[in-house]
Amino acid sequence: MPKKKPMEGKPEVNRDLEGFDIRIDEFGEITSNFEIERINKFLNEHVDDKKLSEKNEKDPEHVDKKEKEEKDEA
Repeated sequence: MPKKKPMEGKPEVNRDLEGFDIRIDEFGEITSNFEIERINKFLNEHVDDKKLSEKNEKDPEHVDKKEKEEKDEA
């Protein structure tokens, strides 16, 4: 089986993640040049949580409460 060719250049990334670099060292520890809070904030803003969306679909009462809160805020 042929080996994969290494990627050339850097991949395209979101503007908010410019300069983001993550590596796994020889001990299996993940090291990054961004703070975990910054990464979590980005993920919360841009990625839908599948578990939460499935839970909301199963519980229509929860969805109604959320819609009601959004209307009250407006």
